[in-house]
Amino acid sequence: MKFEVTSDRRRFFQVAVAAAALLGSLPRRAWAALPHLSVDKSATAKALNYVEDDTKAPAPHKPGQDCMACVHYQGKAGDAYGPCALFPGFDVAAKGWCSGFQAKK
Repeated sequence: MKFEVTSDRRRFFQVAVAAAALLGSLPRRAWAALPHLSVDKSATAKALNYVEDDTKAPAPHKPGQDCMACVHYQGKAGDAYGPCALFPGFDVAAKGWCSGFQAKK
């Protein structure tokens, strides 16, 4: 009986490790596409004056201050949208802006 429990436990861990390796090797977009952020859907976006086009951003915005240049933006270079630490559960426009902008160093 003890042999069966050990064998079942070993099999469980083998399957769990294989599943984790498979999911870890997939690009994030393959298994978790996030909706695009909208001021209509997020009170935080509205409070931080989020816009998808930084050329339409209100003051204190300055040229060159888009989401791609912000420390909170977690998308890859070249992506049109990516995740942001300020808006969990949503992707923001790489060319967007909000008043939470902090330049990358």
